[in-house]
Amino acid sequence: MINIERPLRSLNVDGITYQSIDTIQACSPFGHNPYARLPYSLRILAENIARNVSDGVAREVALNAIVNRKRDQDLPFQPGRVVLQDLLGTPVLVDLAGLRDAVEKRGGNPRKVNPRVPVHLVIDHSLNVEHWGTAQALQQNMHIERQRNQERFEFLNWANKAFDNLSIIPSGKGILHQINLERLTPVIASQRTPTSMLAYPDSLVGTDSHTTMINAIGVLGWGVGGIEAEAAILGKALMMRLPEVVGVELVGSPPPGYIATDIALALSEFLRGEGVIGAYVEFFGAAAARLSVADRGTIANMAPEFGATAALFSIDQRTIDYMRMTGRSAHACSLTLAYAQAQGLWHDALSNAEYDRTLQIDLSRIGRAIAGPKQPHQRIILGPQSKAAAATTASDAQKNLSTDSLPAGAVVIAAITSCTNTSNPRAVLAAGLLARNALARGLRRAPWTKTSFAPGSRVVAAYLQRAGLQQDLDALGFNIIGYGCTTCNGMSGPLLSPDLEENIKRESIATIAVTSGNRNFEGRIHPLAREAFIMSPPLVVAYAIAGNGKIDPEIDPLGKDHNGQPVYLKDVWPTDAELDALEAQVVTADLFSNAYSDLQIDIATRADRPNIEVADCYNWNPASSYIRRPPYWDSDSTLANSASDLVGLRALAMLGDHITTDHISPSGTILPDSDTGRYLIAHGVAPQEFNSYGTRRGNHEAAMRATFASARLKNELVGEKEGPYSLVLPELQELTIFEAAQRYARRGTPLLVIAGKNYGSGSSRDWAAKGPRLLGVRAVLAESYERIHRANLAGVGILPLQFMNGQDRLTLNLTGRERFDIEGLGGTLQPGEILTVRISTDCGRVITISVRSRLDTHEEVAYFEQGGLLPQLLNEYLN
Repeated sequence: MINIERPLRSLNVDGITYQSIDTIQACSPFGHNPYARLPYSLRILAENIARNVSDGVAREVALNAIVNRKRDQDLPFQPGRVVLQDLLGTPVLVDLAGLRDAVEKRGGNPRKVNPRVPVHLVIDHSLNVEHWGTAQALQQNMHIERQRNQERFEFLNWANKAFDNLSIIPSGKGILHQINLERLTPVIASQRTPTSMLAYPDSLVGTDSHTTMINAIGVLGWGVGGIEAEAAILGKALMMRLPEVVGVELVGSPPPGYIATDIALALSEFLRGEGVIGAYVEFFGAAAARLSVADRGTIANMAPEFGATAALFSIDQRTIDYMRMTGRSAHACSLTLAYAQAQGLWHDALSNAEYDRTLQIDLSRIGRAIAGPKQPHQRIILGPQSKAAAATTASDAQKNLSTDSLPAGAVVIAAITSCTNTSNPRAVLAAGLLARNALARGLRRAPWTKTSFAPGSRVVAAYLQRAGLQQDLDALGFNIIGYGCTTCNGMSGPLLSPDLEENIKRESIATIAVTSGNRNFEGRIHPLAREAFIMSPPLVVAYAIAGNGKIDPEIDPLGKDHNGQPVYLKDVWPTDAELDALEAQVVTADLFSNAYSDLQIDIATRADRPNIEVADCYNWNPASSYIRRPPYWDSDSTLANSASDLVGLRALAMLGDHITTDHISPSGTILPDSDTGRYLIAHGVAPQEFNSYGTRRGNHEAAMRATFASARLKNELVGEKEGPYSLVLPELQELTIFEAAQRYARRGTPLLVIAGKNYGSGSSRDWAAKGPRLLGVRAVLAESYERIHRANLAGVGILPLQFMNGQDRLTLNLTGRERFDIEGLGGTLQPGEILTVRISTDCGRVITISVRSRLDTHEEVAYFEQGGLLPQLLNEYLN
C-alpha cells in the first residue's frame, strides 16, 4: 500500500492511470536538484527505498545517504522478485522445506514459511553432455537428465505445489538468464493496490552470479548466494552499504569482424585491473548507444568477471525495440517508455550524472581475443600484436596426432555453451557461417575433439534452422545436445573415449578445453583439461577444426583444403555485411512467440489452486542420495555460535590468491576415489550414476564431503601437492580436508581458513560457505574478498576477517601450523570493527596483529551472532 507521505505522480498510458513514486521529488530535500546528479543505478535504488520503506524517518535517512553518497549507512534493498537456477535453487528450497519442519516441530505453523515475492526457478543446470555429435543427442541427454535426477525433480514438483509465489520452469526450455531477459522481466512492473495501479522499475536478485545479464535492458539485478536469496524470498530487505558507482564511457566503433565476446573479454581485463570489485558499473557514451541489446547482454553477463555487482545500460529505444521483438505487449512497451522518460531513467536524462569514478575504453582498439588459461580476465589478443602460437602449426598437429597419441595442447573439448553468447544472434550466426565456409574448403573437426552446442534459448535453434546453418554445425559435430548450462559449469561429460581419457592420465598430457562461456577456472570444465580458454562461438569452431589450442588462428592455418593448401581464419570468417543481412532476415519476433508459447511462468498461491493436494511438510526419503533434511536447526548442529572470543583455532587450509568458489565447492565431475565418491558408493550409487557435485547439493552429507574437493586446490599446508589435502596438527598427519575436519571436530577444535587476494571469486554458490561451516570453520582470514562469497560467509555465521597494514600470510611468514586466537568478540560487535588475532607458534613465538571484521552491516553482525540466517529465521517464525 502506498504511504501518503510518499510523493506520487500520475502517469496515463493507453488510457490507464498509474501511480508511481516521484523519486525526483523524494530526493529533492537533500540538495540542489540532487536527482540530476544521481547515476542510473542509484535512481533505481532510491525509488526502491522510497517505495518500500514505510518508516518516514528511516526512509529520509536512507535517501539522504544515497544522494550524498554516505557509505557508513545500512541501506535496505527490497528486490521485486527472485530467480533461481536449479543447482543453487534446489538447496534454497531444501532449506525452506527444512525450516518448515523445524517450525512445525516447535509448535508453529509451517505454512507461514512461504515466498513473499515472486520466485522463478529454471531447471537449466542438470544436463550433462553424455551424447554428442548426432541428431539423437538432444533426446538422449534429456532422457538421461530426467532419469538421473528423478529424486531432485520429485522434490521440486512437491515444492512447486507446496509453496506460494513459486513457478518452476522445467528443463529443456532454456537457461535462466535468457528466459529472464526474453520473457520474465517487464522492465517496468505494475501491481494493483487497494486504490490504484502502481508502476515501478523491475528489480531482482538471483542465485547465479550472472543474473547481471538482465542489466542489459536497464533492470537492476545481481547475483547472490542462497542465503541472501532465502532472505529476499521470505520478504526480508537485503541490507547493503552504498557501493561505488563507476561510469564507463564507451567510445569508438568496433573493428570489422568483431564479436561482442571480444568486447566483453577486453572489459573483463580492463575493469578487473581498475579494481571495480563490488561496484555498480554503468556504461554510457555514443558507442554504448550503438550496441545492440544482444551485445549489451554479452557484456552485462560478464559483470562477475569484472568483479562488479552490476553492469548496467540505461533504458533507451533499443530496449523498447527489444521488448517488441521478444513478444512483450504494446502496452508494456508504452508503459516502459513513458515511465522511463517521466522518472529520469531514459538514457538522455543522465547527461549530468556524477560517478565516483569515470573510465573510458575505445572499442575501435578491441582485438579478436581469447581468455585463459584459468581466469576470464587473462586476455590474449590474437594476431601479430600478441602472438599466442606454439611451435607446431595446426596442419602439423593434425598430421601427427591421433587419439592414441596426444601431445600437449590438444583440444579435447570444444563447446558452444549457453550463458554468455547464445543470447547473441550475431555470435551464433557467425559460428554457423564459419562452419559452412570451412566445410566448403574441405576442413573437418579434429578427430580427438569432443564438440557440443547447448543454446540458452529455443529461439537460437529456430533462427539457425531458418538460416540453414544448423546442418553445417552438425557436420562439424556441433549438434544441439540440450538447452542448458553444460560444459562451462563442469557438466561436460566424458571425453571422446575411455581410451583417450586413460591415455591422458597415463601420459599426464596437458590438454585444453575451449568454450564460449564465461568461466574457465582450474578444474572446472573437466578434470582432465589442464587449461581452458574462453572465446567467441566462431573461434570455438575454428579451434575444434585445428585441434590444437596452442596455435594463433590469426597467424597459423586451421588445416589444409582439398588441394593441400593451408586455410587461415581470415579465409573462412564471415563479413560484417553478411552477418548483418542474415540477422535481419532470420531473427524475427515470431520466433520468440513460438518458443515461449508453451512456457508457464505465472505465479500462483495454493489458494489459487484449490484442487492441488500436497502436504505442508516434505516427506523426506532417508535413503535418498540427492535430497536430505538439512541439519541447521538440530540441537547438535555445528552452526551454534557464541559471542565469546574464538580461541585455539587451527588452519584447515592456507591458500593463495584468486581462490574461486569452484576450488571451495566444485560443481562438476565426482571421482570414485573422492570423499563424496566413497560416500555415494557406500550408499549403493554406482560411479556411472554419480551425476555431478552440483546436483548433489540437496544432500548436505554429499556436499560437505565436496568442500575443498577441487583436484586443482593448492593447500600450502601440504606444499606443492594439488588436491583436497590438509595436515592434522600438531601431529602433521596428511588426510583429505574432509577427514581432517572430522578429526578436529571430534577434538572440539575450531578451524580457520587463511587466504590471499580475491578469496571466493566466481560463482555465487552458498555451499562454498555452508560446506566450510559444517566442517567446523569458524573464521576466514584473507587479503580481500569477492562480494558474494563474503556475504555468504556472514550469512552462515563464519567470521570474514581481512588483513590490514600491508600484512598477509607471506609477510608474517605463516606456515599454517600455528594456533590462532581471535579477540574482541565478547562485547557489542560493530560492522567493520578492528579485532585482534594472536598467532602462536609451536616454538612459543607469539605474533599479535590487527584485522578488520568484514561483517559490513548490522544485519551481518546479527547473522554471525545467531549462527547464521537460518537459525535466525526459525526464531522469527516462532516469535
